[in-house]
Amino acid sequence: MNIKKVREIVKKKGVNIKVGRKKEDMIRDYQLIEGNSPCFHTKDSCGKDCLWKEDCLNV
Repeated sequence: MNIKKVREIVKKKGVNIKVGRKKEDMIRDYQLIEGNSPCFHTKDSCGKDCLWKEDCLNV
């Protein structure tokens, strides 16, 4: 998912999207707001199905 699309999605949850923030950091903030573990790009495999899974595991 490109950075523009990520910004559109996470902005709806109130995540800081200022220029210069890494995509990974914005997604992890989003995960925390949703009450999930901020695990984006921290695991080799995942049993959960989330919005970020495909992008996450294609490191």
